[in-house]
Amino acid sequence: MAKEFNTIDDFDFENKTVIVRIDINSPVDPSSGIILDDTRMKLHAQTIKELSNKGAKVIILAHQSRPGKDDFTSLKQHAEEFSKILNLKVNFIDSIFSRFAKEAIKNLNPHDILLLENIRFFAEESLNGTPKEHSNSILVKELTKVVDYYINDAFAASHRSQISMIGFTINTPSAAGRVMEKELTIIQNALDNVKKPCVFLLGGMKPEDSIDVIENVLKNETADLILTTGIVANIFLWANNFNINEINKEFIANRGYLEMVEKSKDLINEFPDKIIYPKDVAIEKDGKRVDVDINEIPNFPIFDIGVESIDDYAKIIRNAKTIFANGPAGVFEKPEFAIGTEDLINAIASSSGFSIIGGGHIAAATASLGFTDKMDHVSSGGGASISLLAGKKLAAVEALKKAYKKN
Repeated sequence: MAKEFNTIDDFDFENKTVIVRIDINSPVDPSSGIILDDTRMKLHAQTIKELSNKGAKVIILAHQSRPGKDDFTSLKQHAEEFSKILNLKVNFIDSIFSRFAKEAIKNLNPHDILLLENIRFFAEESLNGTPKEHSNSILVKELTKVVDYYINDAFAASHRSQISMIGFTINTPSAAGRVMEKELTIIQNALDNVKKPCVFLLGGMKPEDSIDVIENVLKNETADLILTTGIVANIFLWANNFNINEINKEFIANRGYLEMVEKSKDLINEFPDKIIYPKDVAIEKDGKRVDVDINEIPNFPIFDIGVESIDDYAKIIRNAKTIFANGPAGVFEKPEFAIGTEDLINAIASSSGFSIIGGGHIAAATASLGFTDKMDHVSSGGGASISLLAGKKLAAVEALKKAYKKN
């Protein structure tokens, strides 16, 4: 892949002030406020530690949740957890670009690390815009006065065109951090040099994203087969005239996905042999799992693909040379409906093919099964990775590319 953006290797950070945008948005216990998972902090530790070791004065920008949510909190606890992970002191200030924050930045010594307050406490952060528009925001204007470089390591948020993601790239020398660099390199290389047969396993609760991926990878001939699970499978079953019954049709309609049914019909007509849907599904009846043939689905919610389909899908996966997976196969939070998700993850882990797992729930399920190390790549960002697979441009990546061309 031709070089399209700067990385940490391209600049000398000795005694320079560097602002680093990372994504350490973490699950938080609603009652205690305690961080429940530090996976993302561990991912970004390499970038932060490397910059500190290079003599940089490191300022971290990050967010936690969004306004209105129970876990929309200060990053003070994140600084404490980050200090333990890095084995380095991560200082914290409950401000972002105030006079106090700028003074704290100016007083940093080489190797120091300072985490600023939750970037989403600044209301304008949630606004979408262009790099040029965001470069004129008060946040960017104030912080660029005291920094030399901008590093974006927040791949998981790279599909968002928010101020801290793209605004600094206009007037500050910019580069990708190690997480961003690794994600883009691995996923793009896999797409550019795909080994056949290539199988996409797509499920979860965001069918519009998955259906965009299906359209993209079938039209550009990246994928040989699409295996559908979750609500994606239900939509394709309905589109293919199987009676998934009223309760499941209402579920799809109430979430505004009726147009996805129509789009799926078009894809079935265009690629009749490429899109595979389950031959049986698991419904919840009287609180229990019941597997039924797709020709005999009663009016109960579909919570997983059926055991025969799991077996068929697993065989296809084990024969694949490349596997992309995104989204769980069912309501995996309930043990009896986690069978599809767990068995298919197991099939991917035992396959000799090159495997990429999307972020989000399927990454969490992979980790809980202890299979993360058996995958070739587990993405840190579900929304960003699936946008990349769908052929969409990621706002933050495009901003880094433009900064590279300008420099």
